[in-house]
Amino acid sequence: DSHSDYGSRDKTGTALGRTVPDGNVLFPDVFHTDHLLFYERFKAYQDYILADCKASEVKEFTAEYLEKVLEPSGWQAVWRTNVFEVLVEVVDVEYSALKAVVQLCEPFLCESRDSTFTLECMQELLELKERQIPLQELWVVYDESGEFDQTALAVEHVRFFYQCIWKTWDEEEEDDFDYFVRCVEPRLRLHYDILEHRVPSGLVADYQNLLSQCEELYRNFLNVRNSISSSDSDSEVENISMVEGLKLYEKIEHLKQKLKLIENPLLRYVFGYQKYSGLQAKGPRPMGTKITHVVSSTMMASLLQSLIRDKLCTESCDEELEIQFHSDPLAAVNACYEGDTVIICPGHYVVDGVFCIADSVELEGYGLPDDIVIEKRGKGDNFVDCTGANIRISSLKLVQHDAVEGILNVHHGKTTLENCVLQCETTGITVRTSAELLMKNSDLYGAKGAGVEIYPGSTCTLLDNGIHHCKEGILIKNFLDEHYDIPKITMANNIIHNNEGYAVVLVRPTMPSDVKDASAERTKGIFLFLEEACKTSKSSIPRQEELPECVTDELELYEQAEISEQTEGNYEIANELGATSAKKSQMHKKRLSELGITEADDNLMSQEMFVSIVGNQFKWNGKGSFGTFLF
Repeated sequence: DSHSDYGSRDKTGTALGRTVPDGNVLFPDVFHTDHLLFYERFKAYQDYILADCKASEVKEFTAEYLEKVLEPSGWQAVWRTNVFEVLVEVVDVEYSALKAVVQLCEPFLCESRDSTFTLECMQELLELKERQIPLQELWVVYDESGEFDQTALAVEHVRFFYQCIWKTWDEEEEDDFDYFVRCVEPRLRLHYDILEHRVPSGLVADYQNLLSQCEELYRNFLNVRNSISSSDSDSEVENISMVEGLKLYEKIEHLKQKLKLIENPLLRYVFGYQKYSGLQAKGPRPMGTKITHVVSSTMMASLLQSLIRDKLCTESCDEELEIQFHSDPLAAVNACYEGDTVIICPGHYVVDGVFCIADSVELEGYGLPDDIVIEKRGKGDNFVDCTGANIRISSLKLVQHDAVEGILNVHHGKTTLENCVLQCETTGITVRTSAELLMKNSDLYGAKGAGVEIYPGSTCTLLDNGIHHCKEGILIKNFLDEHYDIPKITMANNIIHNNEGYAVVLVRPTMPSDVKDASAERTKGIFLFLEEACKTSKSSIPRQEELPECVTDELELYEQAEISEQTEGNYEIANELGATSAKKSQMHKKRLSELGITEADDNLMSQEMFVSIVGNQFKWNGKGSFGTFLF
């Protein structure tokens, strides 16, 4: 079909724009085609080029498409490489090879990084290539008649496909799957999500790094495979090469799975990525002094008197305080050293930057959270990044806009969040591996992802909070991988309501059939502090001496007048987390057994999850109190 949503050959006048080439040589203008929208590329690949082809049929389907829409001759193009650009004329097209047969135009126009590419050199280069140039290296010269619009678009689709969609290892894909659905659509969506700043820059860097690793390993794999296939002997060297090839293949498959997780618009946020935080702590000041930073847009005498009475010169203050004044909370935080305090006075502060807190400091609002608003403007990955050993944030309202990452990320150390309001944009709070969060008496809402994301190996304590109007309330990421530690989770008297999905969701892989459900006796090392819903009329949390050290001084006894379905929700969540933890322990022992280790100390070899889930209320969540996302 020569007619498409881009116009037809019968149309008079071009529908495409033009681009003036850069450089010193006066090349003619070329068609401007690299600005196509997502749906335009999607429709072209799905309806006109690839349809339901398999990976092994991609080149054949593309050639058939080109035969229908590409002018076989009579058009000019700029041939671009990393070294030179030269004007050529297309005299024929080798559709099956996706190449054009070209000749140099007269007069000879060429621009290169050095002066060695003379007319004679270029003629010789073309002869070596049999005058056949890959179509993706050609930029069609602009023609206002409209005759070459589809030619320019066809070349653009081929170029974009092989630059941004096709991977060299796709040829290894099984032909049982629709290549467009399996690979093209998710990669195309990822490309445009990145263009439109909807993917965190750290995740983009991870993806590019994984691509580079996979490409290098695949080249090595092909070299090893070719060396084996070209050898007729059954020598020891060949056997070693086969083992090496298998190892490379396993590594490639592992990297491919990681790439597919990022390419999938749902899974890229469910599994996230291990972001490297390069924040460097300043440590104490050389003289050991600690400064109190006061932030206020305007400082009135009455406000200063109140501050002196309530915060700066209290009865417990034994020594003289050094005070610095700021009008911008971000500037105040950036000026902090270990042990400093930032007091933020009532006001609406608009910041265009990231709060990077790498030292143990305290941010405290002077007043009610709704009166002390810090609003993030401008596109950016992060709002608050915490890596300090002991950070405290209290009595603030954080409002997020135009974000691609969560409102607060705890990368390392412990962060305490108390009496705060968090108005989110994407995800809410992320507690990464080895980090610790204590969140109490706070309100979090508006996240398009999860309100709180708990990574493997982290510690998360949630007390008396409201988490609502998010996609999911709390998301606990997969910790069954052998490289991950089990998180420690405490939830008491939170109200998790009006979320689109579940109040709490656990992400984990589908278990193989040989891993049985953990029995009740395997949970003896897992602390499940729960009151039985059917045997008591009260629900209370454990005694302080039974709790982990991180919360012994934070919890009080809670009592409820009557038992309801909320208590059953608490039991269901803790029971499932405990069972999953037991499965991990069982898998760990199986791996040890496979390694020949048959005797192991349970206290040393098993990883235990501390789970305390009591007194929480789960109301009006779209899918219920608890769910498990299997992958």
